[in-house]
Amino acid sequence: MFAVVRTGGKQYRVAAGDKIAVEKLAGEAGETITLGDVLLAGDGGEVKDAKGVVVSAEIIAQAKSEKVIVFKKRRRHNYRRKNGHRQQMTLLRILAVGGEEKKAAPKKEAAPKADETAAEKPAKKAPAKKADAAGAAE
Repeated sequence: MFAVVRTGGKQYRVAAGDKIAVEKLAGEAGETITLGDVLLAGDGGEVKDAKGVVVSAEIIAQAKSEKVIVFKKRRRHNYRRKNGHRQQMTLLRILAVGGEEKKAAPKKEAAPKADETAAEKPAKKAPAKKADAAGAAE
């Protein structure tokens, strides 16, 4: 299922599991937020009613976008101004669209420590030494 949501004056087509960068939203990394301004919803090629559809997302990070250089010049007046700007943005991972929810990959369990495995298994014997090739030829 997908939805078209509006946030920060822009529109984004999202589905469960997508990652998007939007204008700065309030919240810390790890928090879950809901995007309520859903313009369109659909499943496959069918368009569904967008009323009541809520998109939930997790904030991955608060970051800044690429630097934009603003350069002003008026010819023959020795007027030059150079400024840089980095827009604040929020990285989001879409968790669910409507009632559909995609869970994050399950965390792997830690491998047992070497001390625990050594206590359970008997110690290995050293490999037998092979006779010298010169001694075997004589």
